[in-house]
Amino acid sequence: MNRALALLLAGVAVTATACSADSTTSVPAGGASSATDAVRVVTSTNVYGDIVKVIGGDAVAVTSIIDDPDKDPHEYTADAQTQLAVSKAQLVVENGGGYDDFVDTMLSAASTKPALIDVADLSGYDQEPADGEFNEHMWYDFPTMEKLATQLSTDLGTAAPAQAATFTANAATFTAGLEKLEQGEAAIRTAHAGDGVAITEPVPLYLLDAAGLVDKTPAEFSEAIEEDTDVAPAVLQQTLGLFAQQQVALLAYNQQTTGPQTEAVLEAAQQNDIAIVPVTETLPAGETYLGWMQKNVDAVAAAVGG
Repeated sequence: MNRALALLLAGVAVTATACSADSTTSVPAGGASSATDAVRVVTSTNVYGDIVKVIGGDAVAVTSIIDDPDKDPHEYTADAQTQLAVSKAQLVVENGGGYDDFVDTMLSAASTKPALIDVADLSGYDQEPADGEFNEHMWYDFPTMEKLATQLSTDLGTAAPAQAATFTANAATFTAGLEKLEQGEAAIRTAHAGDGVAITEPVPLYLLDAAGLVDKTPAEFSEAIEEDTDVAPAVLQQTLGLFAQQQVALLAYNQQTTGPQTEAVLEAAQQNDIAIVPVTETLPAGETYLGWMQKNVDAVAAAVGG
């Protein structure tokens, strides 16, 4: 989102938060490499961490900076342990688009310069659209995730040439999973194109748009929630009216950013029997990216009537 994230304080000594880094190191089958030979990758969130693990398999050691589904990534403050991981990384994956600027701050403080994948840049989307603010929640956009898989196979292959064929094969398998998700979106679009939906924040909008659904939420409402500012009373009433007047088939509710105004919207949806589709910005515990997104697509399909 466009509000500034909490940035790294001067130097390495900074305030730690409950969002701890999650390091996973594994050794390729057959003993072809040791753990120290694994390609060291740092990702801004565990969403990208999971994708890197899928593409890299046993040949990567991944540190995901934001790995707690109960934490809002926009409130993250980096710590010395994370700065150390970045300084040792061979590849860094950030979302970009203003979402995780703390990564750029840490890269600037690091003495080494790892390869960098900026997913928002990779998307090819205009980050200063004329018709509104840029939606930086790239992981809900499956075509962009296909580009990410391809780029990861290339960059990991550069770092570990002996494993390049494996990375390419893993990327192909991952892309096939994304294509299944896109088929699910297409099925929703065929049956329900033009149906109205509501959101608390634009987290899942790429998915909803691809499914042919139309966001009816007043822009002032979702922007205020996104920027953590108060919603004007008239705008809140207009938003609540969407449910009372049955103008929307579902409410996509960001579970990681809640407050009195989002709770009022949630209550209005419940009182008017509007389906609720909970969404998050980080990967829920025990989930894989593809499994998580399949549940999201299935939930949207069920909410609009299959």
